[in-house]
Amino acid sequence: MAAAKLMDFDKALELFEPVLGFEVHVELNTNTKMFSDAPNPANELYHAAEPNTLIAPVDLGLPGSLPVVNETAIRSSISLGLALGCSIAESSRFARKNYFYPDLGKNYQISQYDEPIAFEGSVEVELEDGTIVQVPIERAHMEEDAGKLTHMGGSTGRIQGAEYSLVDYNRAGVPLVEIVTKTIFGTEHRAPEVAKAYVAAIRDIVRGLGISEARLERGNLRCDANVSLRPRGAEKLGTRTETKNVNSMRSVERAVRYEIQRQAQILADGGTITQETRHWHEDTGTTSPGRPKSDADDYRYFPEPDLLPVEPAAELIEELRAALPEQPVARRRRLMAEWGFTDLEFQDVRNGGLVEVVEATVAAGATPATARKWWTGEITRLANAQERDATELVSPENVAALQKLVDAGTLTDKLARQVLEGVIAGEGTPQEVVDSRGLAVVSDDGALIAAIDEALAAQPDILAKIKDGKVQAAGAVIGAVMKAMKGQADAARVRELVLERAAQ
Repeated sequence: MAAAKLMDFDKALELFEPVLGFEVHVELNTNTKMFSDAPNPANELYHAAEPNTLIAPVDLGLPGSLPVVNETAIRSSISLGLALGCSIAESSRFARKNYFYPDLGKNYQISQYDEPIAFEGSVEVELEDGTIVQVPIERAHMEEDAGKLTHMGGSTGRIQGAEYSLVDYNRAGVPLVEIVTKTIFGTEHRAPEVAKAYVAAIRDIVRGLGISEARLERGNLRCDANVSLRPRGAEKLGTRTETKNVNSMRSVERAVRYEIQRQAQILADGGTITQETRHWHEDTGTTSPGRPKSDADDYRYFPEPDLLPVEPAAELIEELRAALPEQPVARRRRLMAEWGFTDLEFQDVRNGGLVEVVEATVAAGATPATARKWWTGEITRLANAQERDATELVSPENVAALQKLVDAGTLTDKLARQVLEGVIAGEGTPQEVVDSRGLAVVSDDGALIAAIDEALAAQPDILAKIKDGKVQAAGAVIGAVMKAMKGQADAARVRELVLERAAQ
């Protein structure tokens, strides 16, 4: 397929106004599925499970099987709706959304259509420079996930070119909440940034509620980004495309930018935009056509006859409202002030999604400055090298314990980085890695003096230079001692002993 022609981004924004909308799916971390008693385990167990083992008759759509609503999923959905500033419906109803797809065993999805559990809300989204954007929420509704297809025989793992596909129903029936925004106007040049920040805001909200791990790379959080353009001064909205299941916040930003540039070029050339789904390709940074986008009428929605309406008691709604955590934007501002960080110092914590782990590291005994240093520095570097999430590598408690060893003089920063690598490799706690690798700083002055004397013997002119006031000459001795001690000496203490030796 030939590469699409793209208009310069700034030029595209001169000619057209971008209009956005987002549909974000949140997988809930309930113990069982939405409408069956099949297990819904945590990520590690889920990904380790054999295909088609986490299933029940309802998930496969077997004749005679009947759905039963998961009460915990209802509570989580209400909590999320409240956190989004939504009203909670006195009565909401499930519906059948009819369409055929191989990983949807019963040929329809149980979802909510015109009677969602939550509606009419708004989310505060904070951009990198601190600007706040209000994103209007149309609805948040409950539904079940579909299964998963694995395409075999092709070179890319995609359906194009595959010889056959395998169906795994383990994910079928996992509880989802779909959050649908209203049409978003006025983002202009910051449209890609708003897209990224909005998904980050939803991630932070659901993590704060404890209802989902919200990991995009694992599919706990999935974003469909709707983009359309309209000529400057026009009132009629343009035709939208929906880029499906983008699996990182950076990719959401890139996909929105790409669609703006692609659509602008087509419109400027006199073409028309097809209303369709599009697939995001991480390797090329491009989108490609999926299928024509269906409207609601095409799904032939009708009320699910096997489920009663959901009618939460007012007391339950108020109970869940009272239990809501602090909103992410307010929490970040409070923590920044408490920690004494400048906007710039806090930016890499906020943008890296590290607020929670830095906070937990501080709670475990580290100072805010040292917690920030580890998480935004060495841990993030190692995570990027391994293409993993920083929070997967090490616990806040171990980071705090590592810093305590540095503060106590047991480790230098250089040795601490080696210990961190051992902890990440599964060798134990920081203290256990220090003990097993023998990485503690040599604190025996006798051993250090012996190494200093050996270094001075090899460079007899150094001592005279130091006595003559050329203190910087001590650096050669310190370097030799650090090498002899394999980096396990405190350079500051070595310097003190060298100067004491010269003063004798």
